Amino acid sequence: MKIRTITTGISLSSLKEIDKIRQASEFNQQAKLIIEEQGYEVQTTRIATNSWEEYLDGLSQIEILKEVKILEEVCQNLNISFFSLGYASQPETIALIPEIIKNTSIFYSSSKIGDRAGINFENAKESAKVIQQISQYQHGYGNFHFCAWANCQSGIPFFPTAYHQGETSFAIGLELCDLVMQAFSDADDILDAEEKLKLILDKELRKIEATARTISAKLKIEYQGIDTSLAPSLGKQESIAYAYEKIMNGKFGNQGTLAISGMLTRVLKSVSVKTCGYSGLMLPVCEDVGLAARANEQTYNITNLLAYSAVCGCGLDTVPIPGDITIEKITAILIDMATLAIKLDKPLSARLFPIPGKKAGEMTAFDSPYLVDCKIFNVE
Repeated sequence: MKIRTITTGISLSSLKEIDKIRQASEFNQQAKLIIEEQGYEVQTTRIATNSWEEYLDGLSQIEILKEVKILEEVCQNLNISFFSLGYASQPETIALIPEIIKNTSIFYSSSKIGDRAGINFENAKESAKVIQQISQYQHGYGNFHFCAWANCQSGIPFFPTAYHQGETSFAIGLELCDLVMQAFSDADDILDAEEKLKLILDKELRKIEATARTISAKLKIEYQGIDTSLAPSLGKQESIAYAYEKIMNGKFGNQGTLAISGMLTRVLKSVSVKTCGYSGLMLPVCEDVGLAARANEQTYNITNLLAYSAVCGCGLDTVPIPGDITIEKITAILIDMATLAIKLDKPLSARLFPIPGKKAGEMTAFDSPYLVDCKIFNVE
């Protein structure tokens, strides 16, 4: 098991509060060292803020871009590589996100398109425009830095959804695919797999939590919990898709996939530690070699992924779609996701990758160490 991220959340009222950013960075480095002393690999440390609408309020587009460039220089001087600006919740600010992402390299942001009060259809359409515009950057994977979400609360440690509210605190995101593979490889059936996985996770996560509480007490920063979501691994032996196939008669996407997805979520939400964030099943197509391989074989599609989200997951993540997809179709996908989130009262997000110049069935050609190439999904 690896620690995918230690994410510290801070609230800013202006970008002049450099000390808060510096203190968060120092905390992350100290926390990282303490966890590594326990034998764990910490892949990243991250900082997330409150909605950037709150601390960049009243500035023009030119002024906002100037400020975020200055902020990025500050972050880079502090060796910060992952920084979430939080979310935008107004059409006019959502529309500015492409320029922020285009002109920076370490910033992530998101848009809020729904909550328990309902879906904001104007925000959904503006977010679709943003997704299409950002797709022109970085060979189609500029949207790695952006998602649209519904019903997501503060404290999620995973990017790009992460945002913060309140006093400074930290949360931990894990990479658990190796433990799932271990449990499923030794299991006789789905019931046995559920029992074995619960025992393994309870044991391992209690160790992490004990360390996190020690960090909180020693460094005087509130501990929010562990996001138990099954973040992906690019390692072939740790693919979540291949773990599924250890206990099902067929390939990921075939009959039985939905049942296993539901079982995994029951386990992730029942572990005996303080949880936060999604604490659900992530199925990021382009971040998992097994999911990418099965996408190439067309054993599942976007509709299937939405169905799996109904019983488990975090939504649609790193899903490649045709570059010529219309704004209307992207909007419809986002609204479907938001409808599920609100109806089921769960956090869901959508990170979609329109690939410029390519159609369904063609291969992506990412130039990123974080992504796996696969065939582009058909969107009817």
